Amino acid sequence: MKPTTLPVYYYLDHFVEMLHFVEKTYGDILTDEHRSFTARFRSLSKDAQCLLIRMVNRRGAIFNRALFKYPEITDLDAAARELIDCGQARGLRAEDYSAFVPCLPKAALLDGARAAGFGRDVRTSWSKPVLADFFVAAIPFDLAARHCGAGGFIALDNTRPIEFLLYLYFGKTADDLKNFALRDLGVLRTNRETSFSARFADADEAHACFHYSQVLDRIEVRSANIFQAAAAAILDGPIRTTEYAADLAGRAACQVGQFFEKQGDQDLAERLYRFGGSGDCRERLVRLLYAKGYKETAENLLRDMIDDPESDDEHLFATDFYARKFGGRRTGLCTELLRSARTIVVDDMHRGNPEAGVAGVLRRQGGQVYFAENTLWHTLFGLLFWDELFESGQLHSGFDWVPHCLRDRTFHRRFASQIDHKLAEIRSGNAVPMILRTVAARWGRPNGIFAWDHVQMGALRALLEGAGADGLAEIVRAMCEDFRGMRDGFPDLMHVRDGKVSFVEVKAEGDAIRRNQLTRLRQLENAGILAEIGRVDYRFDPEQDYVVVDIETTGSWSSGDRITEIGAVKVRNHQVVDEWHSLVNPQRPIPAKIVELTGITNQMVRDAPVFHEVADSFMTFMGDGIFVAHNVNFDYGFLSFEYERLERRFRFPKLCTCVGMRRGYPGHKSYGLGKLCAIYDIELEDHHRALCDARAAARLLNLINKKRDDAVSAEAVQAA
Repeated sequence: MKPTTLPVYYYLDHFVEMLHFVEKTYGDILTDEHRSFTARFRSLSKDAQCLLIRMVNRRGAIFNRALFKYPEITDLDAAARELIDCGQARGLRAEDYSAFVPCLPKAALLDGARAAGFGRDVRTSWSKPVLADFFVAAIPFDLAARHCGAGGFIALDNTRPIEFLLYLYFGKTADDLKNFALRDLGVLRTNRETSFSARFADADEAHACFHYSQVLDRIEVRSANIFQAAAAAILDGPIRTTEYAADLAGRAACQVGQFFEKQGDQDLAERLYRFGGSGDCRERLVRLLYAKGYKETAENLLRDMIDDPESDDEHLFATDFYARKFGGRRTGLCTELLRSARTIVVDDMHRGNPEAGVAGVLRRQGGQVYFAENTLWHTLFGLLFWDELFESGQLHSGFDWVPHCLRDRTFHRRFASQIDHKLAEIRSGNAVPMILRTVAARWGRPNGIFAWDHVQMGALRALLEGAGADGLAEIVRAMCEDFRGMRDGFPDLMHVRDGKVSFVEVKAEGDAIRRNQLTRLRQLENAGILAEIGRVDYRFDPEQDYVVVDIETTGSWSSGDRITEIGAVKVRNHQVVDEWHSLVNPQRPIPAKIVELTGITNQMVRDAPVFHEVADSFMTFMGDGIFVAHNVNFDYGFLSFEYERLERRFRFPKLCTCVGMRRGYPGHKSYGLGKLCAIYDIELEDHHRALCDARAAARLLNLINKKRDDAVSAEAVQAA
């Protein structure tokens, strides 16, 4: 495919588009500094404008002018001089030294060192980073600049206004226009809105958010100098007039404070934590004070957090820490809850996906099980409040997906009356029709809250009808008040039995329960919705269904050949409980050598169903079973590819009877199905026909599972 070519003035046109949008939307927020920049930019020649935008779009802040080759710029030298004259660019200075040296090739550095009189001090065997460090440490900048061609370089200057304008537009610290290119090349989707509102209420909020966002961006490069500068920027930072600005400042203070805490500078860490004031900062401050021996101060702070917590998470930490350190309890709430959880025996073939194993166990106990976790709750929230989130101008540019009112926790204040009305609909049992209307009107429309292909209408209906209405309304209200804080931690599974809803957080061996998960469990419990932890005990489970499958095909290439026959045998507690079989029309001729091997002719499959006609039936037969086959990857690969053609998911735990027999019954020269059947006196009258081979493999499965069952019994005897 021929790569897409962007128009000649592509980046300039989009920069102008961005400027116009920001001036129109944020006119009251822009200062004289920003208006001066926009006026200066518009007074530049088109060549100078294009060069400035190209430099903004490139990585770093200094550039080799010899490498500038842009089709839209006629006179690069004149454009560079114009940018220098207006103060948007400059020659290199001493503060650019550490950035300048890595821009040079190694040969140029060696030549420059020799010309500067340091030839005896450098080695040609040095790597470029070592050579660059030597320059900065040993050779004065002026000398290096003279002999390494610094005059051919140019540096961006006075870029803060540009960075602020881009921040207003994108809502994050973006220093280039790559998102426009990603959008127009089809890599990045944008929303379909046509009118947008300002994301910041006033100039104070905008500048404070910009300041602390820049700090967070810079400390991604973890160096002592950057963290030292970040600490100063935080402690001397602007006033935080909104929750969002306070949240950004708190996040920055917490991360920088933890750096200095690890470095042993506890006093600076304490100052940062006190400045941040967020729940995370207060938690770190309590731990720090307690470790330093200021236990009375830590206790008083804990009491304040318990009496006036910022969030449920903070309250949980404070009560737990207080009880363990000042109340005589030895273990934490998370540990206690995990120890008291219900144990659920899950067949060990579900290792790696314990949620699916627990779901199968719960279904066998009766009722329906849905994979819920955070997706179910995000979907419920997004569908309930679609109009408020996406039809009321809460998005702020084409690149936004999540309304800013969810980030800054103002959603519940902006839409208090609408929220109260919809919560009343939940309490009265009328929420399902309201959600269905949204689904009918908005289906498939992209948004930043949930994905349409994850919408489970059956699960939503069951939740709204089976959970306590008042309790469910309280959970939704909490999401309205702090969506960011409630965006994760919900239990993995929803179990619906006899019309009642309960939730299970699945924890396998070695898993810890996170505090946000404990918080959600407590919230659901306080709301009257049953929620518990299910601790997985992996072992052979005789009640687990094993589906032994064999397929015949037109060849061995799963992405090119097709299935001609499927046979499946369901085994439970070492007994065959059901069978499934079908010939399949491969929609292509069967090669003669395959006909000779299997006995399946073109005439036999001519009137057989094609795969999509049996796909539902076979999937139903699989149920919650474990997929078993002799050389399992062959059969599983063909079937998963067929479902992939139908854009459907095919995912089951796998067990290979060939591998299982090698492990459990070693010493045979061959582990082919026919050879093993002969050794263990297993009937195989019609080899290479699917159902016959599946029945034979099921006998091998029973041999394997007998060993696994015996191992479980032996463990039980030892434990007794």
